[in-house]
Amino acid sequence: MFFSKNLNKFKNINHCFFSKKNGFSKGIYESLNCGPGSKDSKNFVDKNLEYVAKAINVDRKNLILMNQTHSNRVILINKKNLISEKFNSDALVTNLKGFALAVLTADCVPILLYDEINKIIGCIHAGWKGAFSGVIENTLEKFREINKSCKVNAAIGPCIGTESYEVDEVFYKNFLHESKENQKFFSQIEDFKFLFDLRAYVSKKLKLQGVSLIDSVNINTFKDKDNFFSYRRSQKLGEIDYGRCISTICLKT
Repeated sequence: MFFSKNLNKFKNINHCFFSKKNGFSKGIYESLNCGPGSKDSKNFVDKNLEYVAKAINVDRKNLILMNQTHSNRVILINKKNLISEKFNSDALVTNLKGFALAVLTADCVPILLYDEINKIIGCIHAGWKGAFSGVIENTLEKFREINKSCKVNAAIGPCIGTESYEVDEVFYKNFLHESKENQKFFSQIEDFKFLFDLRAYVSKKLKLQGVSLIDSVNINTFKDKDNFFSYRRSQKLGEIDYGRCISTICLKT
């Protein structure tokens, strides 16, 4: 379990970037695999999510997951849509107490947000596709729709590190097309191959949205095989699937 030092200061919220430890799954999913979309046993995933809900002190039914598709879609959770079975989005925002918003990752960036003025929480699944297409901007806009006067704290969780994130020239040029300044997030290692700093890119996006209170749990999920699942690591090992770690935030009742 890993925590943001900044978010820990607020007594009215609970949050956690969970590792892959202390769960019930076996084999390549050992042990706290929280991904319903994985090929893991549904029974094990359910038990793992029950463990997470208990750890963050909410009822299991109040632990809200998304059907993540690397989109830029954000959903505001309110009393009207709470009964929805699926939230097809890559970010969630709410001011409801007693509900934990959750994001699943296996190299992508989990971002937890808290507006200390208006008591609003949010979470973002920021892979390169979602971050590139505006999921961070859309999420902060959702905060401002509730109240333009806000003071958002952001915690960037464990994700793939620069030294482990090799990309091709097409990828690189797409980001340069967005902005020439994006070149600073890349380092060339050989012809047509680059390393990409996803964490710094995401941080820049937050800052451009006026978020200045940012801290980071700076762990490379690809390298830390003892604590985190990694899509890229599983691909390199030729595994048929991979587990998902969970990150959560909730407003206490």
